[in-house]
Amino acid sequence: MPMSPFLADLRAKVGSQLLMLPSVNGCVFDESGRLLVARHGDVGLWATPGGGVDPDERPEDAVVRELREELGIEVRVRALIGAHGGPDFRVLYPNGHQVAYVIITYACAIVSGTPTPDGDEITDARWVTEPELAGLRMTAWSPHVLPQVFAWWRDQADR
Repeated sequence: MPMSPFLADLRAKVGSQLLMLPSVNGCVFDESGRLLVARHGDVGLWATPGGGVDPDERPEDAVVRELREELGIEVRVRALIGAHGGPDFRVLYPNGHQVAYVIITYACAIVSGTPTPDGDEITDARWVTEPELAGLRMTAWSPHVLPQVFAWWRDQADR
């Protein structure tokens, strides 16, 4: 679902004006320490999968829902990695909508399923190492978040 009914109703009232929205992203690693990233169809950029938090929805539930909707996988939340926002978390969408995101980043583990893009919100998905990120056209916020994500993973491996 590209836009929730709540957001569609809000957009009908405010047009393309800047909105500050809570969102989540799920950071899933495989056994080799590669991170699951997804190509987002609306902007054609790579990032970890995730999306908006709906009214009255717990962020932990939102990340589980988003990964199910976008990639057809069931996940469990392992840990909170961080909360992020700022100028690099602003997005101007092709339709003119402006958004400033506050993103809550979670470490997640796949419970079942194989990551399969929904073909709408997500057009591709792959597992990457930290050095391989440099070869992808990523969202402006990814370089601010993903080093922390990989640091979290390395810390887990040291335990």
